[in-house]
Amino acid sequence: MATRPRSGRARRALLAALVTASVALPVSGAARPGAVPAPAPAALAPLGGAEPTVLAARYAAGRQEIRAARDMAARHGDRRRASALTAMAGPGRTFLMFDGRDGGRGVEVFGDLSRAERIAVLVPGAGVDLDHYGRLRRGAEALLGELGSGSAVVTWLGYRTPDLLGPSSLTAGRADEAAPWLRAFVRELTVAVPAARLSLLCHSYGSVVCARAASELDVADIVLYGSPGTGAGSAAALDARATVRAGLGGDDWIARVPHVSLPLPFVTVGFGTDPVSPEFGAELFDAGDAGHSDYLSPGSVSLRGIAGIVEGTAGGRHA
Repeated sequence: MATRPRSGRARRALLAALVTASVALPVSGAARPGAVPAPAPAALAPLGGAEPTVLAARYAAGRQEIRAARDMAARHGDRRRASALTAMAGPGRTFLMFDGRDGGRGVEVFGDLSRAERIAVLVPGAGVDLDHYGRLRRGAEALLGELGSGSAVVTWLGYRTPDLLGPSSLTAGRADEAAPWLRAFVRELTVAVPAARLSLLCHSYGSVVCARAASELDVADIVLYGSPGTGAGSAAALDARATVRAGLGGDDWIARVPHVSLPLPFVTVGFGTDPVSPEFGAELFDAGDAGHSDYLSPGSVSLRGIAGIVEGTAGGRHA
């Protein structure tokens, strides 16, 4: 009996994943934190510069927004959310922006942005929101510790991330929404700290967001890790001025996700070429045996590799 084409099996597997996610959505959606009310934040003027006084004022504004969201969550009876927001508004936490609505958005700075020579911006993937922010924060702290002085790390939770088990994680809709916001933030950061070397670290679905924004990003590196694909057939197709790098950990389940695009009426499911494949053409870094959520774990091979990229000391190899 003739063997059926592998691409056909991959397409059917991806369609099965979409159906499974569609069934799972009511379960995952019931727990979405968007049901917790929060006030609309005040409009912010562009950062302009990164002088300590300017940053202090922006951080104070962010703290005020977090406290307002905390108070509304407490009145709503959500003690878990109120407790989390109390911690976010604590001493030493520095948010450039915060919006507690619809799962939450925020931009937190780790390190001294005013003196930074190197800045890493973390772009998270599906399932990251105010109630699942801890891992992103711990990763930022671990990366800052690996980088040392003269560096800053920024967590950019600047978009409505897809549900981890929902169909939105299999299409580019949320990435298309996010791309203009990411471009605007990178422009603001570039103006504020013009001499700093800027790297964009794009995890999982975050790599789709970065790919959508890539052609207009003035950064040194775009790093794709734990990526389901980008929607582009190659690194060159991103039309990026940055060096495009990719890594995949040995224990990352994303390696088993079919890297195909399945056109359906009104939408395309899947993100195509694997960024660590030879045909994509990215420069690869060693991600060791990282699992999907472990790339920034302290002491890991992947953390050291990513830190070397941010520092500008890492070489690269093609697949």
